Amino acid sequence: MQAIILAAGKGTRFEPLSLTTPKPLFSVMGESILEHNLRQLKGLIHEVFIIINYKKELIKELIGDNFEGIKIKYILQEELNGTGGAIKLCYPLIKDQFLVLNGDDFYFKEDIEKAIKRFPCVLVKEHENPSAFGIVFEEEGIIKNIIEKPENPTSNLVNTGLYFLPKNILSIEIDKSERGEYEFIDYIKSFIKENKLFIVKADNWFPASYPWDVFNALECLFSKKKKTFKAKRENNVFINGSVIAEQGTVIKSGAYIEGPVYIGKNCSIGPNCFLRPYTVIGDNCKIGQAVEIKNTIIGNNTNVPHLSYVGDSIIGSNCNLGAGTIIANLRHDKKTISTFVNGKLIDTKRVKFGTIIGDNSKTGIGTLIYPGRKIYPQKTTLPGERVEKDVL
Repeated sequence: MQAIILAAGKGTRFEPLSLTTPKPLFSVMGESILEHNLRQLKGLIHEVFIIINYKKELIKELIGDNFEGIKIKYILQEELNGTGGAIKLCYPLIKDQFLVLNGDDFYFKEDIEKAIKRFPCVLVKEHENPSAFGIVFEEEGIIKNIIEKPENPTSNLVNTGLYFLPKNILSIEIDKSERGEYEFIDYIKSFIKENKLFIVKADNWFPASYPWDVFNALECLFSKKKKTFKAKRENNVFINGSVIAEQGTVIKSGAYIEGPVYIGKNCSIGPNCFLRPYTVIGDNCKIGQAVEIKNTIIGNNTNVPHLSYVGDSIIGSNCNLGAGTIIANLRHDKKTISTFVNGKLIDTKRVKFGTIIGDNSKTGIGTLIYPGRKIYPQKTTLPGERVEKDVL
């Protein structure tokens, strides 16, 4: 069986992280979103077409031409003319039935297996913010209509972007949408006029439209991660809960780790630091004296050496936080935190949210970062600086 993974877009809503790394390559616990999805397809799919454009060479370099027995073929979408245009490029290569997945959402094997048993179908799931997705209306398990991103949704059942379909759906003629793109959903709307399209309800699906959306996936990802502890542990290290620590890492005396926590390869942790639940630390990182971190994803080769607090944040790769860097993650009025995305103020719908720091950035000693502010790649702050707006 064949599958198509959409991975061509620029991911502007994922900035500043996507400015240096395409969103499908965003890594959590040593594995990118794209690698995660390919692994879920293992044993179910023999060939995958990955649609690429933005920073395509990075994707090809990481994934290669064969991923654990799955044949990989790259399809260049030279003109970014929509999801419909992207998938139609694969028409000559598709043999019969095929899967479609978004390259930047987290899917899981159990749900894909259910979808494969229900042809043709679309994977759906209830979501707390349905207005951000296509709303699915069904009767007795058959789709009757899909409405894209309604302002006042009457249902919370949404389209996850995973389909199991016949090749002939791509022979339907569709027109460009109002935004000048070929929308794959228009193929679906035409198809259901004369054909049955079943729904399959997902147990786990986590879209990653914005960087902070990845936090929603952490509990599930931790639950499915193999529990291994390969690190060297000095005396007087305290560990509660599930902690995964990879080869070459040293956890020094006085470190207190409250799982679930993931620590990558060749890291130095401590002494006398506090890692709280849902902390994810990449490879070759240093977490030093009197540092506290919680619910945060830290990229590879990043240092938080001493006297810093990092909460509910994402820190890119090759970053360094100067001594005494404090990231505020809660408003005094405890309202949800908003942040600018593409020049528009977006409500993250999170009461606790710190910062997003792009790759290759540094903070000066004593930097204070306000909730929801971002630091873009290769930027620095001055000693004692208060980051009250994005550092662009």
